Amino acid sequence: MTERPLAGPAAPDQLPAPRAFNGPTEMAVAQAATLFEQLDLERAVATLEPALKADPGAVEGWILLARLRLALDEAGKALDAAERAIAINAADPRPLALASRALTLLGRHEEGVTLAYRAVIAEPRNALWHDRVAWALLAADRQIADAEQAARTAIGFDPTEAHYYYTHGVTLEALGHIDQARQALITSLRMEPENPVAQHRLAVLNGEAERPAETKKRGWRLFGRKS
Repeated sequence: MTERPLAGPAAPDQLPAPRAFNGPTEMAVAQAATLFEQLDLERAVATLEPALKADPGAVEGWILLARLRLALDEAGKALDAAERAIAINAADPRPLALASRALTLLGRHEEGVTLAYRAVIAEPRNALWHDRVAWALLAADRQIADAEQAARTAIGFDPTEAHYYYTHGVTLEALGHIDQARQALITSLRMEPENPVAQHRLAVLNGEAERPAETKKRGWRLFGRKS
């Protein structure tokens, strides 16, 4: 099972570069965001960390750092950054969702589910947070019916995003509804035909490809354009 990646220009938890800078911290965040878009992750971190050391109250910087750390497969450091952002503004759903992702990757599934639900409570009409609930529940391997409901809710809020149909397909497959899962994946691929993860998932359902090794089940790589 595969969740969306962290790079991509349209995500609700992604930071747009400001048009005017109110100080060196905003400039560093903008520069790091640009480097992130260019997939120069190490330079982005190196640009951002000194600014956060000088201005530890910069919540947008901690959110961006958490996203960068997740992209670098550094879940522990991502969790640290997300928790710094949560401490500054506990009502912001973005660091809650990022912390949930990090906890899922660290195998701390109960906590990951809890924070995913907190993101939904903070911003209940944001499709991305419902998608995060679905993946957190899938990773925890429990309440799969609730995961399917969360995936359907995400589609209801944003029916134009291919990834949400992919998530729905994965939850339907986990429930044993193979024909419905196949249709959800076909819908996802109709919207995003070149997505290799969805292509492979559909091929597995059709008996045309082998399922990934079970040892990778908990890896939960993130995929898609948004994040």
